[in-house]
Amino acid sequence: MSKAGKTGSRSAGQSAAQPVADSHEVIRVHGARENNLKDVDIEIPKRRLTVFTGVSGSGKSSLVFDTIAAESQRLINETYSAFVQGFMPTQARPEVDVLEGLTTAIIVDQQRLGADPRSTVGTATDANAMLRILFSRLGKPHIGSPNAFSFNVASVKASGAITVQRGAATRTEKQTYTRTGGMCVRCEGRGTVSDIDLTQLYDDTKSISEGAFTIPGWKSDSWWTVRTYAESGFLDPDKPIRKFTKKEMQDFLYREPTKVKVEGVNLTFEGLIPKIQKSFLSKDKEAMQPHIRAFVERAVTFTTCPECDGTRLSESARSSKIKKISIADACALQISDLADWVRELDEPSVAPLLSALLGTLESFVEIGLGYLSLDRPSGTLSGGEAQRVKMIRHLGSSLTDVTYVFDEPTIGLHPHDIQRMNDLLLRLRDKGNTVLVVEHKPETIAIADHVVDLGPGAGSAGGTVCFEGTVDGLRAGGTLTGRHLDDRAVLKEEVRTPSGTLEIRGASTHNLKDVDVDIPLGVLCVITGVAGSGKSSLIHGSIPAGEDVVSVDQTAIRGSRRSNPATYTGLLDPIRKAFAKANGVKPALFSANSEGACPTCKGAGVLYTDLAMMAGIATVCEECEGKRFEASVLDHHLGGRDISEVLAMSVDEAGTFFSEGEARTPAAHKILTRLCDVGLGYLSLGQPLTTLSGGERQRLKLATHMGEKGGVYVLDEPTTGLHLADVEQLLGLLDRLVESGKSVIVIEHHQAVMAHADWIIDLGPGAGHDGGRIVFEGTPADLVADRSTLTGEHLAAYVGE
Repeated sequence: MSKAGKTGSRSAGQSAAQPVADSHEVIRVHGARENNLKDVDIEIPKRRLTVFTGVSGSGKSSLVFDTIAAESQRLINETYSAFVQGFMPTQARPEVDVLEGLTTAIIVDQQRLGADPRSTVGTATDANAMLRILFSRLGKPHIGSPNAFSFNVASVKASGAITVQRGAATRTEKQTYTRTGGMCVRCEGRGTVSDIDLTQLYDDTKSISEGAFTIPGWKSDSWWTVRTYAESGFLDPDKPIRKFTKKEMQDFLYREPTKVKVEGVNLTFEGLIPKIQKSFLSKDKEAMQPHIRAFVERAVTFTTCPECDGTRLSESARSSKIKKISIADACALQISDLADWVRELDEPSVAPLLSALLGTLESFVEIGLGYLSLDRPSGTLSGGEAQRVKMIRHLGSSLTDVTYVFDEPTIGLHPHDIQRMNDLLLRLRDKGNTVLVVEHKPETIAIADHVVDLGPGAGSAGGTVCFEGTVDGLRAGGTLTGRHLDDRAVLKEEVRTPSGTLEIRGASTHNLKDVDVDIPLGVLCVITGVAGSGKSSLIHGSIPAGEDVVSVDQTAIRGSRRSNPATYTGLLDPIRKAFAKANGVKPALFSANSEGACPTCKGAGVLYTDLAMMAGIATVCEECEGKRFEASVLDHHLGGRDISEVLAMSVDEAGTFFSEGEARTPAAHKILTRLCDVGLGYLSLGQPLTTLSGGERQRLKLATHMGEKGGVYVLDEPTTGLHLADVEQLLGLLDRLVESGKSVIVIEHHQAVMAHADWIIDLGPGAGHDGGRIVFEGTPADLVADRSTLTGEHLAAYVGE
């Protein structure tokens, strides 16, 4: 039956069987089937705060973001003309029978603000634009329009035709003019310059023919790389690189793209430096294979631009000042201090501008981000900080009856700051808005007017509504969330003895104030403090990256719909080899991105039809029936299963499959065990990364890094996206790492992790320039007994002492 027909029958049947709540009072969802949702029916009260709970992967985001918010945005887009829609991202209608009572949805999610080197906190909000206008009006000396203060606009000379009228006659004249921008010429507005270590690219004692290149993937017979250099005619392939002439070295390293013929094939020769920049430096490091990422970190160093001292701005832009402050100085100030400076400016000619700028800066302070500066690169913000930056433009809004959708807004917040976030959520509700929040923290669940608990499990074991009602009803309802809502960890009776110390001396990164601290090794050490107190600066800025340090930070993992847990973790490699060995064929046959791909859908499993301004349609490929592989590939088996059947297995199922019999593959089993250890046993091996929740992606990243060699593990908020019931499993994992001889350093706000620590280092006492000092070092029991810091007060309350 068509979707239209089904919708009509379900809707008619529903209305005939029971009265439907007034759509002015509820958002009614009927028959939601996005991702793992199993025909979910639900009514959400409007102008209330509703919190959606459940284990990671239970279907919360599928219901809130992929169904309710997505349909609201799609319907808004449809109000524009077809011409305008052609320039907007297309959205398909969610898999749902009925959605009634929708209002305009504003999504405030955890998506990073983008790691573009030109994007800063100031450019991601309106603050930088308003500052540029302010300096163009009041700055002395006056140097031009707002663009003269923009590090994204270069100064260029241009010419154009203008029409000149003299009396009754007109004529066209050519005029040359200069467009003044604020970009630093040396670093092109990036603030840093890159330096490539040539010794990491090649061995200059060898010739190209002898295999001089040490770049990953550059094999001696590769048409697109090595053979182009060897047979271009610009270089002597049999001469050691160190004996190249000056011209050969210039061509080898810097020659601009030049068409050449190699054995009759048209290829492009390009200098090694620009080729490496395009091939490696323009890509997201987190999307790289681990060995490629390691190569980039070895070969490339970034240093502060000596011309602009990292400000990104030209000397002219830095010369114009207001009360001895340049725009570079203003952007470098802590936002709370910048707000004080703006407040003191008394210039009636720009009063509306000053009022708007001050309002934006005060919103930063109100939301707990006053410790940031406007020149902070947006890509360095945590997911929680990025989400709060997005909230700023909505805090002063006069709109009402809007649906605000939040994705774990407490991520990255110290317990002390969660109350402030709760107050903001309640304020949005009290203005007459519907507030929908996906959340795990009990402090925020506790303020809900209405709770929707999804589950009971994750993945295929989830997707149903287990409970709807009040918080008290949730506690008594017997669901997994209800049973764990009041969980409290206890302080350890005995703590481990350190095996040594890691000395940090004179740490001064960002707001750190010449910090000296000894981090104990061989134990579980937790770094605490309010957001912006200097935790990440101390650990990531002071512990040198190296072979002995495995760092799992909060940078998001990215992947296309072709990426899945098997490809991301490297699990597919031993699986392909096992299939190849069992069948006497090449491993490449068992990759849907290589020789084994279905020729019709190119290994995607679906065919996409572009419908211009309307959402495209994805249909299952009839040739491979969505299995992604060429038919002949599926004739090859391992342990009685073909490759598509293996990729459809869950991690738990695959763990058993690859541990016994003909399919026994120790390398694959080791990776699968790590995935189970982080609680991802329910994921299927071939599930697209694009369908994973934030918590699932974080744990997938942790499982991948657990396979790396290293004595020191640095984890940045590993409880991100974890359900209350999963925190205990994480603590067990941390214990196993320590007991295996590792030193584990965890930056964390969750009190259960603090209570489980052997040693705590607390930074503060506040954020920004009010932080950056060690305010406590000792055991959790000592911190609770001391109660001299904000962390100590909240931990004492948490453990009931």
